[in-house]
Amino acid sequence: MGGNYSSLIMIALMVVVFYFLLIRPQRKRQQEQSQMQNSLTPGSRIMTTTGLFATVVAIDADDVILEIAPGVETRWVKAAIGRVVVPVDDAQDDDVKNVDTVDDNVETAQPHGDDQDSPTKK
Repeated sequence: MGGNYSSLIMIALMVVVFYFLLIRPQRKRQQEQSQMQNSLTPGSRIMTTTGLFATVVAIDADDVILEIAPGVETRWVKAAIGRVVVPVDDAQDDDVKNVDTVDDNVETAQPHGDDQDSPTKK
C-alpha cells in the first residue's frame, strides 16, 4: 500500500516540475510577445520572425503594413513580428568609431616594380 502512495506522489511531483519548468515560462513568453505585438505603433522599427527588418507604416486589426525599403510596403500578420528593434544612440556610435585598434601583425602591400626582387623574376 505504501508503494502506491509513493508512486502517486512521484507523479504529482513530476506534474508540478513540468508546470514550473516548461508550461509557466512558455505562457509568460507568449504573453510578453502578445503585449509587444499589440503595442506596435507606426514608425517603429521591427524585425520579423524570419529576420526581415522593416518600419511599421500602419496597423489594421491583426495585420501590420511594413515598409521594407523606401516605397515598398508589404502586409504581415502581427504574429510575424518577432521583436522591436531599439535604435543605437549616436553617442554610443561615436564612441565605437573613435576607438583606434592597432594590429602589429598587419602586412602592407608593396607595389610591383622593376627594381623589386621577385621570386618569379629572373
